[in-house]
Amino acid sequence: MTTTSEFLKFGARLGWVAPRVPALLSQPKYLRYVPPEFDAGERDQFRTTQERTLKFRAETTEPALLMDEETAVVVCAAANARDRFLVTALLETGMRIGEALGLRRSDLHFLARSEALGCGIPGPHLHVIRRPNENGALAKSRTPRTIPVTQKLVAAYSDYQFERDRLDRGAANDAVFVNLFREPRGRSMTYANAKEMMDRLARDCGFTVRPHMMRHTAATRWIEAGVDPDVVQALLGHVSFASTQRYVHASKKRMREAVENTAKTRRDLPW
Repeated sequence: MTTTSEFLKFGARLGWVAPRVPALLSQPKYLRYVPPEFDAGERDQFRTTQERTLKFRAETTEPALLMDEETAVVVCAAANARDRFLVTALLETGMRIGEALGLRRSDLHFLARSEALGCGIPGPHLHVIRRPNENGALAKSRTPRTIPVTQKLVAAYSDYQFERDRLDRGAANDAVFVNLFREPRGRSMTYANAKEMMDRLARDCGFTVRPHMMRHTAATRWIEAGVDPDVVQALLGHVSFASTQRYVHASKKRMREAVENTAKTRRDLPW
């Protein structure tokens, strides 16, 4: 469509096409929200751009996620404490894989109180911070956020720490996830290392396993548990609620419960 539109504009300049034809392909659009440091001009003249009038309707698909029995299989298939901690962290916090690989040990406040660490947030939690890392991992959101964690995740981290200390890998590396069994040992895990681990899990489990499936699983569980969508948005680090909205629509279980519960309350009514 873009190629055709540009060709028609080119044809209009050469006189092959009436000027009114390409004029129908776009319309003025006023930018209500602009990126930081955007120069809108002294009279906001740059806020008005041209928007295409012809658009493809994108198909909406439900996010791929793991069923409860599948998550149990994935955790059991993890070959070591590090992999179990990574899988558990993705399933329980909904972090993106880049956010997980970019975690540093100083980001994990897994004590009941963190005042000694200069943090006043109560309860065990972790901090997701966008910053450059040696492994290239990068948090997508520019806004830092905190995610509360469960005792299950704290216990999984303790097992991983014991394993890491026993193998004596990367003691000077503040990164949470490091290579333990392959060279370069002690260096931060990369996206390639994480993909290799997920591919291995998929082969052992017999079904597709991807980091983003675990993020979708966490979000869907929160929605099905009745967590307010704005809280889910904050946990996932979504800037726009439109990104969170897909999980609200994806909950077939809640839709079924809503219909059945309403039917029960109106059972004695004619309609």
